[in-house]
Amino acid sequence: MTDMPPDLPDFFDRLSRLAAAETLPRFRAGTAITDKGAEKGAAFDPVTDADREAERVIRDAIGEAFPDHGILGEEHGEKPGNGPWRWVIDPVDGTRAFVCGVPMWTTLVGLERDGMPVAGMISQAYLDEHWGGVPGMGTTYRRGKGQPQAVRTSGETRLEAARITVTDIRDGEYLSTAEAAAILDLTRGCQLCRMGTDAYGFALVASGAIDLAVEAALNWYDIAAVVPVVEGAGGIACTWQGEPITTAFPGGRIILAATQALADQAVERLKDIPLA
Repeated sequence: MTDMPPDLPDFFDRLSRLAAAETLPRFRAGTAITDKGAEKGAAFDPVTDADREAERVIRDAIGEAFPDHGILGEEHGEKPGNGPWRWVIDPVDGTRAFVCGVPMWTTLVGLERDGMPVAGMISQAYLDEHWGGVPGMGTTYRRGKGQPQAVRTSGETRLEAARITVTDIRDGEYLSTAEAAAILDLTRGCQLCRMGTDAYGFALVASGAIDLAVEAALNWYDIAAVVPVVEGAGGIACTWQGEPITTAFPGGRIILAATQALADQAVERLKDIPLA
């Protein structure tokens, strides 16, 4: 991909620092919460100034560096571009964790070409952990001021030995009744399950600490940055039907797996669950 924007790892690092300057001073500091869900007559969906301001500084930096590129963000909408490139931003993925003081939230920034995710970063500012997936470089992990290190998924192929994560398994929160039942059944076929990790759990799939992540009801800004990070580490990112994840992924349903064999077993259990 010869027209890839230059110096992406350094640019992702810059974006993570800019976002951290807005998120960290507000974390565990009693920042005001607005319920976007109540505004729409839907379930609780918090947003804070950390979300809004982190996205603002990321957008400003992208606009300055790549003025022809499009930008899509959770909080400030879409700015169309003049070519094939678009950046996708979730400034605080896991706002529920953020407002509860739990350091599982992350900043996600993805880069698409012609609608397909090609590069991405997952950054956890409080723990100072950062993952980047860039074409030709695979996926790297950096903590603090350390040097980036290549990471790989675990290589696990057996569902019964897998460590699985899902953010919230309760019926009526993220998941429909059918989805919640299907994922609960899937977790019982695994070795252990962790919940409440949001996209931090996705990063742990790339690092090999978790083997499988399953979600539904995601938006594009929840996953666009994640796909290149997981795939760059040798993992599989697919829909519940086993198809590539694109902007049209049905029901916001995704599987992130250490191996194709593990993804196939998850698909087999989830592919026939009806959409709500």
